[in-house]
Amino acid sequence: MAGLALGLTSVEYNRVFWVIAAFGAQLRLTANMLDGMVALASGRASKVGELYNEVPDRVSDAAVFIGAGYAWGGNVSLGYIATILAIFTAYVRAAGKIAGAPNEFCGPMAKQHRMLVITIACLYSTFIPRPWQSLRLNDFDVGVMSFALNLIIVGCVITLVRRLNRIARPLK
Repeated sequence: MAGLALGLTSVEYNRVFWVIAAFGAQLRLTANMLDGMVALASGRASKVGELYNEVPDRVSDAAVFIGAGYAWGGNVSLGYIATILAIFTAYVRAAGKIAGAPNEFCGPMAKQHRMLVITIACLYSTFIPRPWQSLRLNDFDVGVMSFALNLIIVGCVITLVRRLNRIARPLK
C-alpha cells in the first residue's frame, strides 16, 4: 500500500497519497510487531513462522523503497539502492544467526528507523507546499524523498558495518 501510494505521487500529485504512504509504512511495522507478539504470547512461535515473517518483510522493504524512488521528488536509482541495502542488512542478521550468533537488530537504520524516515518524508510532503519539497544544493535540486533515500542508504551502510562487527565478535 505504501509503495503504490508513493509511486502514485509522481503520476498525480495528491496529498492523500502521502498520507496513505505514511500510514502504510507505520501499518507495516505495527502488523509485524503484533504478529510476533501474538506468536510468542500464544506459544506458536516456530521456525516456519520465522520464515513467513521474514519473506513478507523483504517484499515490503522492496515495495516501499522502490515506490519511494518513483515518488515525486524521489530518484529511481536511489530507491533500488535503498532496497538492496535494506535487504542486505536483514541478510547479514540472518547469516549471523545461521552461523550461531544471536540475532543482531542494531541500527542506526534498522527496519523501524527506515520506516520512520519514510514516514517523516511523507508527512513533510503532506503538509509543506510543493515548492518547498525540493532542496537546492549548489546547482541541482534534491527532492525530499531523494534526501530521505540518501539518508537511508548512508544509515544502512553504517548499520551493515556495525552488525558485521557485532555478529563477528561472538563467533571468534
